[in-house]
Amino acid sequence: MTETTTKPGISAAIICDGDRVLMVRRRVKEGELSWQFPAGGIEEGETPEEAAVRETLEETGLKVEAARLIGQRVHPKTQREMSYTACTVIDGEAHVADADELDAVAWVTLAEIPEYVPYGLYDKVQEYLEEVLG
Repeated sequence: MTETTTKPGISAAIICDGDRVLMVRRRVKEGELSWQFPAGGIEEGETPEEAAVRETLEETGLKVEAARLIGQRVHPKTQREMSYTACTVIDGEAHVADADELDAVAWVTLAEIPEYVPYGLYDKVQEYLEEVLG
């Protein structure tokens, strides 16, 4: 059995508001991963979209709704199955709601993303962000 089948998939929320996208900084880095999108494990019986909405609320206090699944892949750095869901803000202000997991949140412009994620984004997420923020 491979690691991707023994661990639950991870669902990430791609949340745009105006000309920015929400990124969070993990308290504990996963290798090179420090800044990333709100994300967490998909629980049994949950869709990737439902997990993205739940994880965003738990981590940032921001209430969002899933708009559409952008794409899925095995993450090249963690080897975990990843799902990326476009979400829209319903209510709240993003903040560090789970201080055990996060130490910062930031609204980032398209031009600033390379400063936060120097190794680049998943191509489908990059295309989505260029469409929405570009």
